[in-house]
Amino acid sequence: MIRDAVAADVETVEELEGELFGTESWDADTLLDDLEREGRRFVVFEDDFEVVGYAITMLAGDLTDLARIGVHPSRQREGIAAALLDHVIDAAREDGADRMLLEVSAVNPEALAFYAATGFEHIDTRTRYYKDGSDALVMRRSLTSSSDGSS
Repeated sequence: MIRDAVAADVETVEELEGELFGTESWDADTLLDDLEREGRRFVVFEDDFEVVGYAITMLAGDLTDLARIGVHPSRQREGIAAALLDHVIDAAREDGADRMLLEVSAVNPEALAFYAATGFEHIDTRTRYYKDGSDALVMRRSLTSSSDGSS
């Protein structure tokens, strides 16, 4: 089940961040800030009362930025990331966004394939963006029904 995150979820999400993003992971203070800031959406995927995935978006006018999406390594490839993405896309549309942006490491082929399969297109590159020196690929997806086939 997908639900809004609460402060009690931050410790688990921070642990997942460390596993998934290493030196690029967000700390508890950053995650708590995302719970409280206007324009942020922070949701978790809970299974058997355990948080196994999460997504964080930031709304800015008609644009939503997918800031984070993560799934526990033992639960990947079960459709959890897709469910989280669908949820935040629907929420972004309800909030008036007509497109979603994200940044993903150029050396993360699994994430690149996932985003491409879900309608995101590479639109720009940020050279040496990450701490490990890898590039960030900026990807965009339209959220309007005329370009993505949804209603």
